[in-house]
Amino acid sequence: MTTTFLFVVFIILIALAFDFINGFHDAANSVATVVSTRVLSPKQAVIWAAFFNFVAVGVFGLHVATTIGKGIIDPSVVDSSVILSALMGAIVWDLLTWWWGLPTSSSHALIGGLVGAAVAKTASFSILVLSGLIKVSVFIFIAPFLGIAFGFIFITVLNIIFARKRPSQVDRHFRRLQLVSAAFYSLGHGGNDAQKTMGIITILLFSNGFLGPVFYVPLWVALICHLAIALGTMAGGWRIIKTMGMKITELKPAGGFCAEAAAAATLFGATALGVPVSTTHTITGGIVGVGVTRGLGSVRWTVATRIVWAWILTIPASAIIAAVSYYLSQIF
Repeated sequence: MTTTFLFVVFIILIALAFDFINGFHDAANSVATVVSTRVLSPKQAVIWAAFFNFVAVGVFGLHVATTIGKGIIDPSVVDSSVILSALMGAIVWDLLTWWWGLPTSSSHALIGGLVGAAVAKTASFSILVLSGLIKVSVFIFIAPFLGIAFGFIFITVLNIIFARKRPSQVDRHFRRLQLVSAAFYSLGHGGNDAQKTMGIITILLFSNGFLGPVFYVPLWVALICHLAIALGTMAGGWRIIKTMGMKITELKPAGGFCAEAAAAATLFGATALGVPVSTTHTITGGIVGVGVTRGLGSVRWTVATRIVWAWILTIPASAIIAAVSYYLSQIF
């Protein structure tokens, strides 16, 4: 076996570690509402979410993987050091924000890592694919607002429909229905987020000549990426679950259902369009949308503000970490 082959295998393992951390970091997004409303225990919730993370491999196409592979930076500048540095930028930022309990975006951390590593290699911004970056940047703002809008609309409609029902009756119905909304949200999470690692591994294989002249995502890459994110979800990230499910606003089963349904609708639409959006942004938007129907005072805006600042800093912070990683890789 050649040194190049062994190095590529090593980087694939690092990419799968990132995918695992992505599932670990974003487990809170998938299960926070069903845990905070006590529909499922934490252990039951992460198993439920992990199962649907994995089966998403057979539900969605590979548009997001293609965007990551070809739509962020010029594939011609990619080599193993660029991919490794991009992954280090994303992994370090994910672990830092996990430690701080902030539900930031693993997707945007990976995109920032790609940008930082590529710019560090070429000392030029011309290798960036502006159309792809603009699309991603626009959805940084659109995705949470879609979540807010859907969450607000869904809970408002339910409040009208069940206006004459006792709260206990409504909770009983939606304790069951929340399992469905959590399943759909986890499908959307697995379908969008696992594809980002697929794109990274595929562009690594393509740039090293292992795929031939045509860029495509091999089936084995899709399967191992979904397996890694599912295992990460099973490991759980309880610090962020507390922030997402309990600190932003108080949720009941009907509210949890609406927040998850809002996030799932946003994720399904974005994945169909090939846009690598943040599952964190969508579920946070859904939770806020549900909360504001009870008045602006029901949302803890100091927590929400901390989360928004973390969103804004994610791409530049992970880009800087990736650039430093690239420079260090050239030295050592």
